[in-house]
Amino acid sequence: MRPHRLVFITATGTEVGKTWLGAALITAAGSHGWSVAARKPAQSFDPLIAEPRDSAVLSDAAGCSEVEICLTHRWYPIPLAPPMAAMELELPAFTIADLVGELDWGPSPPDLGIVEGAGGLRSPLAADGDNLDFARAVQPDVVILVADAGLGTINQVRLNLAALVGRPVIVFLNRFLTADRVHELNRRWLIAEDRIDIATDVESLVRSLGC
Repeated sequence: MRPHRLVFITATGTEVGKTWLGAALITAAGSHGWSVAARKPAQSFDPLIAEPRDSAVLSDAAGCSEVEICLTHRWYPIPLAPPMAAMELELPAFTIADLVGELDWGPSPPDLGIVEGAGGLRSPLAADGDNLDFARAVQPDVVILVADAGLGTINQVRLNLAALVGRPVIVFLNRFLTADRVHELNRRWLIAEDRIDIATDVESLVRSLGC
C-alpha cells in the first residue's frame, strides 16, 4: 500500500531546509483538503543542541507521534549520516531494503505521502546506499530537490539533476527573495536553460503537486 501521491524530499546539501519544507507541505496540502502523512526513514542529531529533531518538527505539523514519522530504533544521537552514526554507536548496520521495508502508511494510505531523506542526495542513508538509492527503491511520483536560491545554486542543482535524470523533479529554491536580483536571475536561468520545474513558495509547490 502506498499513498495516492508519493513525494521524496531531498536536497543539495545539509541544512538547506528539507524538514521545514516538509512541515510546510503537510500544513498547506492539508488546508487544500488532502490527507497527508510524513515519514523519515532514519535520522541523526546532536543531543546536546536544543533543537527539535526532524521527526518532532514533522510530527507537530502532521498532528501525530514522532514514532509514526521515524521508528525509534532509527534515531541516532550523533551528528553524522545515519549509517556512520550507527557505526560510531556500535549499533547494527542496516540496508536500504531495511528502510524501505519499514515504511508503513497504515491501513488507509494518505492522499499525499512525504518521505524526507537525510542530508544531501548522495549522503549515505544506509550501509549499502545513499538517498538516491533509496529514491530508486521507493519510486516516488515526484522528487523535490531543495536548494538555496543564492550564488552557487545553479552548479549544485545541475549536479543533483544529473543523478536524478529520468525522474520527475521539482526544484524548490528555499529562502527565495523576489527583490534579490541574484535569486531571480538564478530562477530564470534554470527555467530557460535547463527547462526544469521551479517553485519558490510553498503554495506554488502544492499546486505543482496537484493538491
